[in-house]
Amino acid sequence: MKINGYIILFLCFGFTAFAQENLSYQKPSKSILDLVDYERAPSVSMDTKKEYMLLTYRNTYKSLDDLNQDEMRLGGLRINPTTNISSTVTYTNNIKLRKIKDKNEIQVSGLPANPQISNISWSPSEKKIAFSNTTNSGVALWVIDIASAKATQLTEDNVNANLGNPFSWYSDNENILVKMLPKNRAALLNDKKDLPTGPIVSNASGSISQNRTYQDLLKNKTDEANFENIVTAELYKVSLNGTKTLFKSADMYAGENFSPDGNYLMISTIQKPFSYIVPLNRFPSKTVIYDKNGNEIKVVNEVALNEIMPKGFMATRTGKRNMNWRNDEAATLYFVEALDGGNPENKVDFRDQVSQWKAPFDKNPTLILKTKQRYGGIIWGNENTAIAFDQWYDTRNTKTYLFNPSDATQTPKVISDRNSQDIYSDPGNFETIKNAYGKQVLAMENNNLYLLGSGFTKSGQFPFIDEFNLKSLKTNRLYTSTFKDKKEDLLSIEDYKKGEVLVRIQSKNEYPNYYFRNIKKKGQLTPITTFKSPFESIKNVYKEVIKYKRKDGVELSGTLYLPAGYDKVKKEKLPLLIWAYPAEFKDRNSAGQSDQNPNEFTFPSYGSFVYWVTKGYVVLDDAAFPIIGEGTTEPNDNFITQLVDNAEAAINAVDALGYINRKKVAVGGHSYGAFMTANLLTHSDLFACGIARSGAYNRTLTPFGFQSEQRNYWEAPEVYNAMSPFMNAKKMKTPMLLVHGEADNNPGTFTLQTERYFQALKGLGAPARMVILPKESHGYAAKENILHLLWEQDQFLEKHLKN
Repeated sequence: MKINGYIILFLCFGFTAFAQENLSYQKPSKSILDLVDYERAPSVSMDTKKEYMLLTYRNTYKSLDDLNQDEMRLGGLRINPTTNISSTVTYTNNIKLRKIKDKNEIQVSGLPANPQISNISWSPSEKKIAFSNTTNSGVALWVIDIASAKATQLTEDNVNANLGNPFSWYSDNENILVKMLPKNRAALLNDKKDLPTGPIVSNASGSISQNRTYQDLLKNKTDEANFENIVTAELYKVSLNGTKTLFKSADMYAGENFSPDGNYLMISTIQKPFSYIVPLNRFPSKTVIYDKNGNEIKVVNEVALNEIMPKGFMATRTGKRNMNWRNDEAATLYFVEALDGGNPENKVDFRDQVSQWKAPFDKNPTLILKTKQRYGGIIWGNENTAIAFDQWYDTRNTKTYLFNPSDATQTPKVISDRNSQDIYSDPGNFETIKNAYGKQVLAMENNNLYLLGSGFTKSGQFPFIDEFNLKSLKTNRLYTSTFKDKKEDLLSIEDYKKGEVLVRIQSKNEYPNYYFRNIKKKGQLTPITTFKSPFESIKNVYKEVIKYKRKDGVELSGTLYLPAGYDKVKKEKLPLLIWAYPAEFKDRNSAGQSDQNPNEFTFPSYGSFVYWVTKGYVVLDDAAFPIIGEGTTEPNDNFITQLVDNAEAAINAVDALGYINRKKVAVGGHSYGAFMTANLLTHSDLFACGIARSGAYNRTLTPFGFQSEQRNYWEAPEVYNAMSPFMNAKKMKTPMLLVHGEADNNPGTFTLQTERYFQALKGLGAPARMVILPKESHGYAAKENILHLLWEQDQFLEKHLKN
């Protein structure tokens, strides 16, 4: 029998001998289909003067045909080689304008036929809007004149959009710098037809090089040649009348950025050699400053191939990094350098330093700031005022500094020192305004800065506006949202003297809409938009945030949904669906905090279980699943125990309310939530079934870390093995639906993870079903696939849970 057992395993693993179905696409039940097949409301953006509103429309879903286009995967990119733009881009298909003070929407005229719009960009004056349109053969540049609401095509469809936004506005508002395909561009190589010229060889030099798993890397010389081909472009200066002038000849342009005054241009280019083990953001690069006429001024940075990194999340490369222009000055560069060699294990007083370099860059850079932890960003104000941040992952500490960029001898003032995971202590984000250069800088009025906070507290969410005095370093509360049955988001302060604030307000059954609130006139509200809810069929479902405790006292929460009309007196025992995603914490207090608001609009998507509240299920959505490791203990040291305790606490909490049959509980999750689901079904008897989507199940295939785990497999093999559902597949006896996208692009969750895990489960006799969605990446996009996914989940739950 033992020999036969081995033969069976050999057949399963060696020849992937499991039953497969070529099932045609199915649609879910009508109650779910009604919610899925909705019309998407437009996305909104406004000019900084709040005179015009831009409304952009797109299809709710892509089609399978959209995903079935030609695609090349090179250096971390996924490119359509026919159109020369990312194959994963989501297009806008219509644009309208509206004066904010009017209610009538203006259809932009002259738009291309069957528009596929992306890369929307306001001009510095905010009187024009540039966008790219993708045709069947390429990408073209278009411009909208806001006053006339008319669109005009500026270029042919030969724009190179393979490396993100392909154009940048000149400060004169009359010209645009555009990346175009080289005129003498060679044809792409086809490695399926061309015979290889030799083997593929990789060397290990003996130096430690611990890289996490990356998708879509270069694999051979053909890939190298094709990568260079698709990223190479020529830079052209294109005027609004359509005149084109060659600005720079062909190169691998990775980024173009004008100085605030428009007189200088920083251009970064990708250099050789390329790498087969890291993506393009770690390839060599060179950064050069030019004047606006294209004359070279200075090579300001050269970065070598970065295949070897020190260990840890706070590791960084040596040399200049984060190079950019100061928003508050005409033409001053700033950049960061590691003082610890980029190695977080080195003991130093300061981790990073920030230097600035003023045009015309004929003098040496000058030091302006040192940070005790890893640099986390700067918000510029003026020559004497700026805000800086630093952070450290192991302690979750983040600090905010007020500093004088003109005097490095002045000690920066710490104005916030907190645990980044402690959302109840979050002081908010500093408000910015547009300066004379059209760049965002700190909003300052009478020696005051302003903070807009999310306002999470133990008793609920109450967003606020604080005034921060630069002399006293004290805050004064100007406004606190007092809604109890609605959710208010504070977006920006529009007029400091008048007290006018742009806000967005919603409730669980009222679609989010925009308003102006006057905080000096008793909170007076002036509506801007009137979008209607597309989900009328679930407006009467019951929704609340419930709070409960884990057996060790950790506070937990989740958003509970009950079917419309559910009798909370009779309390019929219904099946329960739990959707969750584990999160690592270094302290119990932060782990027990809740950022859920019961007044947030109920917006079902394919990624949740909310649909099934229409079919007689109770749903606990976004259930808290903290994994805590305090002090020297890492969160994953007790991963399984805490995972099961979280699940048990959630079931107990809903069961205590009297709503469920605790023998009919299902759990589900996506990505790390799928990993969670597989472990819960393996290591507990709490669930009748589970749904795991696009997960990783064998941690030996992510040997240099995953999620927040910084130890590699050889440092903590017992942790990796204990956490891997694949290693414990023999224990798994609970029905599970495994789903994965055929073309998963997420590091660590290769489609192979689901295929091999399913093979193990089938070979060991576990009840499982595997669904591979064609053409899909880590997140699912095609309507055909999404409808079928919902059908699969519905059929699975009806079979293994409800009945």
